[in-house]
Amino acid sequence: MPTEPSLDVALQGRQFEAVVIGASAGGVNALMQVLPALPRGYRLPIVVVLHVRSGRQNQLVDVFQQRVQLPVREAGDKEDVIPGTLYFAPAGYHLLLENERSFSLSCDAPLHFARPAIDITMESAADVYGPRLVGMLLTGANDDGAQGMAAIGKADGLTVVQDPEEANVGVMPLEAIRARQPDLVLPLEHIKQLLLMLETH
Repeated sequence: MPTEPSLDVALQGRQFEAVVIGASAGGVNALMQVLPALPRGYRLPIVVVLHVRSGRQNQLVDVFQQRVQLPVREAGDKEDVIPGTLYFAPAGYHLLLENERSFSLSCDAPLHFARPAIDITMESAADVYGPRLVGMLLTGANDDGAQGMAAIGKADGLTVVQDPEEANVGVMPLEAIRARQPDLVLPLEHIKQLLLMLETH
């Protein structure tokens, strides 16, 4: 497994403006192992897209707000992206990032049987943030996120995939690795370290 020095190498000389995380089956538990470590005043906005049933999104905001030190909110249409905030994509809508560093919501047809779809958020974020974006794909049971991570890689953003052998369901990380080799394949403990290290880059 990569060690902390390899994380330093991956971040060397780079600056980041936002983090986008995608997950599906097992994603809540994975995020609970990573996000509570982030300190109050964390600099970057973190946008999370989880496959959840309609009506569950507000519960996620409530659950995570009790466990993380960052402000937690559901992303709203036309809202500005605020640094140091944890956002969840609302159930029943695709979430896109706009050039003005704001969100927009779409009712377009589901992609990969999902709305919100991880690919759509990641591809739009790659267009907006380019090399200043960190994309992370965690546990999940389908190939949503694979093309989004590839788009982030093509835009010279940093791509990070959870180690499929550690993931609750390894399909999503494996599909991302097949689509385009990510910069880092890490266990959750090292993903947590990486998020903390982004503060100094």
